[in-house]
Amino acid sequence: MASRPPNVLPAAPSLKTILRSPPSLPRPIAVDPASGPWSGELQHWLDALPQPVWLARSDLELLSFNAALCRLLGQPSEALRKRRLSDWLPDGDAELLRQACAGREALALELRLRATDGHLRWQSCRASPLLLDGEPLWLGTLHDIDASHRAQARWEEADETWKLALESTGDGVWDWRLDRGVETFSRRYLEIYGYDPDEIEQRPETFDALTHPDDVEQMERDRQAHFEGRTPIYRNEHRVRCKDGRWKWVLSRGMVISRDAQGRPLRMVGTHTDITERKQAEALIWQHAHMDPLTGLPNRRLLRERLSQALNQHRPLAVLFIDLDHFKEVNDTLGHGKGDLLLQQAAQRIQDCLQPHDIVARMGGDEFTVVLQHRPDRAAVEQTVRRLLARVSEVYLLERERAFVSASLGISLYPDDGEHIETLFKHADQALYVAKDAGRNRFAYFTPELHRAALHRVRLGMDLREALQRRQLRLVYQPIVDLRSGALRKAEALLRWAHPERGEVSPAEFIPIAETSGLILEIGEWLFDEALRTLVHWRRKGLSDLRLSLNKSPLQFLGAGDGPQRWLARLAEHGLPPQALTLEITEGLLLEGGEAVSAQLNALREAGIKLALDDFGTGYSSLAYLQRHRIDAIKIDRSFVHELAPHSRALALCRTIVSLAHELGMEVIAEGVETPEQLELLRAMGCDMGQGFLFARPLEAADLPRWLAERPARP
Repeated sequence: MASRPPNVLPAAPSLKTILRSPPSLPRPIAVDPASGPWSGELQHWLDALPQPVWLARSDLELLSFNAALCRLLGQPSEALRKRRLSDWLPDGDAELLRQACAGREALALELRLRATDGHLRWQSCRASPLLLDGEPLWLGTLHDIDASHRAQARWEEADETWKLALESTGDGVWDWRLDRGVETFSRRYLEIYGYDPDEIEQRPETFDALTHPDDVEQMERDRQAHFEGRTPIYRNEHRVRCKDGRWKWVLSRGMVISRDAQGRPLRMVGTHTDITERKQAEALIWQHAHMDPLTGLPNRRLLRERLSQALNQHRPLAVLFIDLDHFKEVNDTLGHGKGDLLLQQAAQRIQDCLQPHDIVARMGGDEFTVVLQHRPDRAAVEQTVRRLLARVSEVYLLERERAFVSASLGISLYPDDGEHIETLFKHADQALYVAKDAGRNRFAYFTPELHRAALHRVRLGMDLREALQRRQLRLVYQPIVDLRSGALRKAEALLRWAHPERGEVSPAEFIPIAETSGLILEIGEWLFDEALRTLVHWRRKGLSDLRLSLNKSPLQFLGAGDGPQRWLARLAEHGLPPQALTLEITEGLLLEGGEAVSAQLNALREAGIKLALDDFGTGYSSLAYLQRHRIDAIKIDRSFVHELAPHSRALALCRTIVSLAHELGMEVIAEGVETPEQLELLRAMGCDMGQGFLFARPLEAADLPRWLAERPARP
């Protein structure tokens, strides 16, 4: 063994190790009458301890001790030899210690010991029995607890004052004696719950039994954490049933103020504060943050929280995006009050079709989201979906009004279509638009093809943002001719996009993207200026009577109220009369625009610009639009012209449209004229103008004068 440096003691065993030694030592210890059984290194170890350690016979005669005991008693070691430890104890405490040492069980007592200053100081005395050469001895320690005892005494004296002070704040006070199994409650404590002092038993089990079952487990966890010293105070919020049966929220706070020698709690005191109003306010705030105020359904935020919890279970589920078809018409015609009633009824109908573990939320407007759980396959999902669509489509009774709406529904499945909330939402939304485009009042599943199509639209939209700056957009012009004389009356400006990689992109593909992204506003302004410059050029070339027809997106009216004034100013800048311009609008603009759009249209027409209603017959074709708005011309959609044949339904429809328009003082333009037979039928019914491949395909700006010079007077 390596030698130790001089004056360095070996490591001393811990006091805990000494006290936990077995009652019978593994080998006898020789007792030196002069110095006792402790000598050499052992005495050095014990003298190094700050805690008094002693070894005594059963009659408490001291055999050995360490330096800390000498300091505590204020005596040199020679004066302690052959003295009894009880000599420094009051009679009662000495007798208590002698009785404890008469047995052979480990002891833990609180005793008063006369210290070096002559005062009695409280000590925690712990000792274990052992045998030394056949003689029963006691090995013990002392720990000064005088400060805590004095604090406890002061606490006992101030109990009533303390309770009165706390009760003055409106709190109820409780005092739990764990060692006795008794808990006392102040008068205010009992008043909080409506009890009189003689109506309730003063025991801890009393109010534990009145605690809400959902709160018991957390209350016990918080209490145990404080008992173990892991929290400085006990704090818990729970509900207690009052005498009248109501549940009242309380904040319970407390602290252990007394423990035994082993650290176990003996006494705990605390308060109850009525926090019912605060909890009600918090519940109201939570309600506003998580619930839709109109329908009472969860909102988008709470939906995400609950869906996240559902996804954590890793079970298949379906996400449904629901959009009410034609709800805006009900809102606009019957008023927002009736629209709100319809939304409330629709929300209830959706809930009626679901199981208790399903989730339904209102996302805003007329959009709802449903999460179907525990559906084993698509057949189970579709069973719910079909029932839901049928229920939503039933008649709505809105006070004295009746209304009909249907629903379009998009479905994404977990985990097949995505494993994250945003992915499932995105895919359900893509499927919803497929259902709407397919005619509404139906459902559609997400497919990978939908995702690829969505990516294609996104990439196309990104390319479209650069198309204008890179001069990839251009205008072509299709002639509109007089069907009686064959003369050129107008030219419609049509937008084209020559993509550097995809080639020519159809307007039917990129115009909706431009409208969705808002790019249509910038593109529309460029188109307007470009078309006016072309018209000025043509007029300088001798085409002084030629007029220009331009399509205007509804967003150009809805997005900027100063559009009409700006367009008129640009006509004046180019030296063009307003009569040289015809704006083509859609029925959707008249349906959704409201009074603001009507005012803009009236301002344009009063200034001299002509208005034409495009694609007539494919939308709602409400006669109210023709009566309310001053329209100069309507354009029969190409789908009707394509079906024109003698004795056909299309022929009857076109005749009716022409007759109606003429009665209202409007001209009629037929789109998509491709055959001489169509031309003759249109002439016979009195249609004013025609546009289509029979006359000319869309032409570049420089080619139109050449086409006009080379064509015969009548086709």
